[in-house]
Amino acid sequence: MSATPVRPVALVTGSSRGIGLAAAEALARQGFAVAVNGPAEDAELSAAVARIAALGVPAAAAPFDVARIDGHDAALAGIEARLGPLTTLVNNAGVGVLRRGDMLDVSEESWDRCFDVNAKAVFFLSQAFARRLLSRQRAPLFHSIVNVTSSNAVAVAEQRTEYCASKAAAAMVSKALAVRLGREEIAVYDVQPGLIATEMTAPVIDTYRERAEQGLTLFPRVGSADDVGTLIASLASGRLPYTTGLSIPADAGMLVPRF
Repeated sequence: MSATPVRPVALVTGSSRGIGLAAAEALARQGFAVAVNGPAEDAELSAAVARIAALGVPAAAAPFDVARIDGHDAALAGIEARLGPLTTLVNNAGVGVLRRGDMLDVSEESWDRCFDVNAKAVFFLSQAFARRLLSRQRAPLFHSIVNVTSSNAVAVAEQRTEYCASKAAAAMVSKALAVRLGREEIAVYDVQPGLIATEMTAPVIDTYRERAEQGLTLFPRVGSADDVGTLIASLASGRLPYTTGLSIPADAGMLVPRF
């Protein structure tokens, strides 16, 4: 009787829609079991889990609010009880500003919301994940953390200052994690999406699509969630061997310096 093959297991936060769902699907196509996360156990989350399961891999709903730091350990334990030991964490969950406008009018509420989800949750969920990995003997599989930040970790969007600052913080968290976890051979990556058509960008994507066609990006188009999801899955599958600590712009060359 043959042994059950060891399968990589990924938690993708914010994966009931958009880039997170695309990443979960891409990981499933690579043979990962996937924990699909959203803030609540609702119809959207159930539909996302069904989409992943339809790809022929184990899938489980993982409803929890990433900003509730005290719930991280229990959430990870619950995922592992259903899917097996985690190998991969994709910190994708994120929020935008409460209101675009003059940075001199940014509210403390909007600032705290961006930092709680986009930076603080990334750090502490990664911490809980890393502690779990280091507490046990790991299977001979590639282990990684992939953080989804933004081009705004580098480039200022004046009307979304608090968002930019939170994503810059998450980008630095990624570097610090890479330094700490490198000696454990756990890879850490920072994926920085640019102009991507998602529900979050829907109110402004037509404007950015026009600007992309006019040369804002080197490829004259906006990106799709599938573009970013494929990149995330490639990193999590170890397809960039002997790399860690990379910040990878998924922006069609938007931030390439030009004259």
